[in-house]
Amino acid sequence: MSLLIVGTVAFDAIETPFGKTDKIIGGAATYIALSASYFTKKINLVSVVGDDFPSDTIKMMQGKGVNTDGLQVLKGQKTFFWSGRYHNDMNARDTLVTELNVLADFNPAVPASFQGSEFLMLGNLTPTVQEKVLDQLKVRPKLVVLDTMNFWMNVALDDLKRVLKKIDVLTINDEEARQLSGEHSLVKAAQKILVLGPKYLIIKKGEHGALLFDKEQVFFAPALPLEDVFDPTGAGDTFAGGFIGYLASTEDISFENMKRAIIYGSAMASFCVEKFGTERLLNLSQNEVDDRVQQFVELVQFDIELI
Repeated sequence: MSLLIVGTVAFDAIETPFGKTDKIIGGAATYIALSASYFTKKINLVSVVGDDFPSDTIKMMQGKGVNTDGLQVLKGQKTFFWSGRYHNDMNARDTLVTELNVLADFNPAVPASFQGSEFLMLGNLTPTVQEKVLDQLKVRPKLVVLDTMNFWMNVALDDLKRVLKKIDVLTINDEEARQLSGEHSLVKAAQKILVLGPKYLIIKKGEHGALLFDKEQVFFAPALPLEDVFDPTGAGDTFAGGFIGYLASTEDISFENMKRAIIYGSAMASFCVEKFGTERLLNLSQNEVDDRVQQFVELVQFDIELI
């Protein structure tokens, strides 16, 4: 089934304890699309870049099954740029530079050929922009997943709450879940957030895994212990891409299948952090993906006899 992705395509400059990069390709939609491309080749992208964005990168995405008809290339303007520095524990970072550029006035336009996409992934953007996308769709997708962040909770909470009523799955991290709910316990936080509208909630805990909630069930997936973590940038978006890409490929949005999708998303995120930027996501083999998923299975699989 076809997957519509809306989010940023950008440039990043990253510094971690293990090295640094100059300007490289980044953006939430980029990570989501590359990750999802390992599961489905029917991907529709809506985003915006300046004419400084390399055409060979657009061609690379097209080669991975990403339809870029919805990618606006604005002449004479610059692509969104972000620069950040990670601390030693890799769980905290400082933003050094943010240049909105074309993103400042981004008005997403969903092409007619993208209408009817069965799955929708709304990457981290202004809630009003996310809502504009939903309002343009003539037929509601089978599943709508939305990512957001604490910044929008601070400056656009009412807008965010309004769009939460229109989605199926919300993905946020544990800090954001506590902020949005006002609860420290993630179980209590999930109960409050689900009342706001989403049918399902994913709380990402970085190196400590991820939680999936609905109103009656909870599922926990661990993160894979890795010898080397070079760059966590884009890991959450890569997770989201693997999650929704797997669901789109299986056409099954049951809680049980979402549990599998969480594992596939976690596997893709574990690849992402092994290199800087999108590098590790560019040339994975199916065997590598399958082997990584099997490592997750073995991580939690055990036999026990109840006394």
